[in-house]
Amino acid sequence: MKKYSIIFTINIIFLISFLLISASFAAFYNFNNQKDRHFNYKRDIEISKIFMHQYRAGGISDELVEYIKSLDFSIILDKNEITNIADSKSAKIKELKSRGMFRLWHIELNDKLYMLIQTPNERVILRTDNISNNKSTILIVYIVTLLIFLFLYLSIINKLKPLSVLKESVKNFGNEDFDLDCFTSNNDEISELANEFHESAKKLKKVKESRNIFIRNIMHELKTPIAKGKFLMQLPQTSQNVEIMQKVFYRLESLINEFAAIEELISTKKELHVKEYFLEDIIDNAIDILMCSDDEVIKDIDNIKIEADFNLFSIAVKNLLDNGIKYAKNKKVIVKTDVNKLIFENSGSKLIYPLESYFEPFFRGEDTKQNQSFGLGLYIVKHILDAHNMSLKYEHENGINRFIIAS
Repeated sequence: MKKYSIIFTINIIFLISFLLISASFAAFYNFNNQKDRHFNYKRDIEISKIFMHQYRAGGISDELVEYIKSLDFSIILDKNEITNIADSKSAKIKELKSRGMFRLWHIELNDKLYMLIQTPNERVILRTDNISNNKSTILIVYIVTLLIFLFLYLSIINKLKPLSVLKESVKNFGNEDFDLDCFTSNNDEISELANEFHESAKKLKKVKESRNIFIRNIMHELKTPIAKGKFLMQLPQTSQNVEIMQKVFYRLESLINEFAAIEELISTKKELHVKEYFLEDIIDNAIDILMCSDDEVIKDIDNIKIEADFNLFSIAVKNLLDNGIKYAKNKKVIVKTDVNKLIFENSGSKLIYPLESYFEPFFRGEDTKQNQSFGLGLYIVKHILDAHNMSLKYEHENGINRFIIAS
């Protein structure tokens, strides 16, 4: 069974409606013309009776002329004008019933009505000065109706446009093409559906990107502990090596848990488990996750309480510590507190690019070392801090880099 689109169906409906409206107006127009013509005929006959009665009494007198004028008629006596009207080829002439020695003709010429009266002595024309005619009114109503009809048609078609865009977008959806633009500023149900689909596509695109980033991050971050594990397996199984191996597996487990939390945060609106924690506990947890030595992180903090999601905020701190150690000249990072700020300092060159550039995944600037980049570190930090309604700022002064978390 052949299927027709909604727009095609609406076009057919409006076309049929247009034809019906036009046919109705045409029928009404013709009916009104016939009614007006019949009315004019009857009126002309009545006027002719009055004229003939007055004419028999005293011919064409001034009193007769004035009386005819009072009936919205004019008397034409000029022979040339009478001839031009009566003998015009474009005139529509209809002979009326003769009355004694008087003959009558009804004449239509140039949208004007005349009545030719042949008296025993002369020809006289009575011109109607008040024509009963609704043609212009009917035409105006018809045109206004068509304009309203056209406006409604265009409005409906315009409101249905998002459906066409939505249809194409759905076709591309199966190919994981989420770069859709079906947003509309209209405020109807179809537009709301298109806008919801647009928002869903944006969310799915974000999920897809986060999945890709997640996989790249796993590959990037797991290389080091896996390489260490493979190396340790080739060494003698001493208690020290076994302990290091356990740390490697602990590191792998921590990374997997970290990736799961980050992926959930980035791809969805994860609900944070915010509670009050001592800042030092969060920093110590970040150091444990990072598996760095005690002399690599120098703490100069007030052990204050902060409201945060313990696991996620620990990941943010861990990434800032990791970058601080990795890019410091002395391989050390200092953690400080200042009122409502948490500051990470290390010695090194100033960032060449604006801080926002380093929020991009795996951003590599000219100031990064060979085979090293900021990876996903600051990208993850940015998302975690955004979820906590916090911000990250950067300063460089006298060879010292400062990354500042502020609420």
